[in-house]
Amino acid sequence: MNIAIVYDSRTGTTAQAAAAMGKLLEEQGHQCHVLSVAEADPEEVSQADFICIGSWTKGLYFILQHATRASKRFIRQLGDLTGKQTAVFCTFKIATGKMLPRMAKALEAKGAKVVGQFQFRGSAPDSAFLSFAKSIDQPVSTAHGG
Repeated sequence: MNIAIVYDSRTGTTAQAAAAMGKLLEEQGHQCHVLSVAEADPEEVSQADFICIGSWTKGLYFILQHATRASKRFIRQLGDLTGKQTAVFCTFKIATGKMLPRMAKALEAKGAKVVGQFQFRGSAPDSAFLSFAKSIDQPVSTAHGG
């Protein structure tokens, strides 16, 4: 499966998480393209079999958490994703609030089916993402990480 992982990273933590996610998915036999929102072409990403979009968490400690402006803009620039499986992820230090559901809603507005929402405190994907990576070829009804 051709998988696009697109991220926005300020300090490198989210970039490292995206690279680690790509490595885990490649170990499952998938072809992964891991790109920053600045490098990725929304039209090409829209053609991938599976799309994963990530951002570092902006906000004020425990309130007003949200994805970066660049991440939200990239999602808006994606083409029609009707029926396409997608996932969202974020890295955070303190809290994520409703950031992931909001990112998922933006992808769903493009027609995507969001089958995973993952948050990582730091750059290492957790066991929920590993389980998700192992099951990605199978029909996914609900795969939420936490």
